[in-house]
Amino acid sequence: MGLKPGYKRTEVGVIPADWVLAQLGALTEKVGSGVTPTGGSRVYKAFGRPFMRSQNVGWGHLDLDDVAFIDDATHGSFKATEIRAGDVFLNITGASIGRSAIADPRVEGGNVNQHVCIIRTNKDKLTSGFLCSFLISSRGQHQIDSFQAGGNRQGLNFGQVRSFRIAVPTVIEEQRAIATALSDVDALLEELDRLIAKKRDLKQAAMQQLLTGQTRLPGFEEGWGTRGLYEIAEHQKTLFDDGDWVEAEHITDNGIRLVQTGNIGVGQFVEKASRKYIYESSFKQLKCKELKIGDILICRLADPAGRVCVLPDIGDERVITSVDVTIFRPSQEVADRNFFAQYFSTRDWFKKVLDQVGGTTHKRISRGALGQLEVPFPALSEQRAIANVLSDMDAEIETLEQRRAKTAALKQAMMQELLTGRTRLVTPQAAA
Repeated sequence: MGLKPGYKRTEVGVIPADWVLAQLGALTEKVGSGVTPTGGSRVYKAFGRPFMRSQNVGWGHLDLDDVAFIDDATHGSFKATEIRAGDVFLNITGASIGRSAIADPRVEGGNVNQHVCIIRTNKDKLTSGFLCSFLISSRGQHQIDSFQAGGNRQGLNFGQVRSFRIAVPTVIEEQRAIATALSDVDALLEELDRLIAKKRDLKQAAMQQLLTGQTRLPGFEEGWGTRGLYEIAEHQKTLFDDGDWVEAEHITDNGIRLVQTGNIGVGQFVEKASRKYIYESSFKQLKCKELKIGDILICRLADPAGRVCVLPDIGDERVITSVDVTIFRPSQEVADRNFFAQYFSTRDWFKKVLDQVGGTTHKRISRGALGQLEVPFPALSEQRAIANVLSDMDAEIETLEQRRAKTAALKQAMMQELLTGRTRLVTPQAAA
């Protein structure tokens, strides 16, 4: 297939004819990292010069919530690694290897430890924004991965960092235009993250107030009672029973789906990449209890014990669960499942469970102790009203999370287009 006019083929793929392919070392003034002060965390101060560690370097942003500080005397022995605004950080060891961010005035004059590499670009050849975007792109990460033996992501040395092959526009204005476009999307993602966090905080506050009766919805004045989970189940002749002990010989790649403790998050079902099933013959042999969509699944095993999800439609015709999961299936004639599912995510609920947790190696609450826990029990109409309010808040959060996911996917597509020159923000004539 012929090349598109104005493009050329290189060892990293097709790029615009007026771009250059170079090793990173030829475009930088400095590639290096720091050291951890003698005494380690004991020398950290409450304030002073920022001391950047790998946890402070995110995917394109700084995370300074737990930044450490060192005093001027310690800094004086690390002058060679003093941070300048515009330096590009790259994590070069550990699980966070490959994360990159740009130094801003908040950390200028500070230092980095040995796990964080400072890359200082030649400003006439390469902008910090373009480089950071490249490092966290698929092309940059592919090169980082290529140096990791067996895919273990053990570490990078400075020579390897300098050897990265990067395609760059020769005109700085085009690099800046690309970095600005991607930065604008990052700003939108950060704003969505803040909004989602705020909505979650509001939801938590509403749960604590509404699900314990501290705040009442308009039109409800009847007093609340309490009931134990056993009492609710027995009174309504509903299911309150554990899943089944499923040994390894019953596990298969296809058959009847087995939901395990790892699938139960706090208030949500967590799908795993690896799914487990049991044989049809095992279902009959074990006398398994089949789950229904809408069942409340209570995990008796830490962490944390007592976490709950409502079983959604997970696409399997038949589903069972494991021994450390209790199935709670209250009748909708007396109890609203969504109300209780929401309550089972409150601090009040987890405190009750924690008080009954036993065991040393594997901490859990027994089914007997779980069944005796008492929960708030307002009239069914109020249960439903509270559940509807909280469900509406969940829907709003979910909408924002979907918007964020789409925005993140858009950024990935933009990076693929802009960092390879497939889409130009500066016309070749203007870049020439």
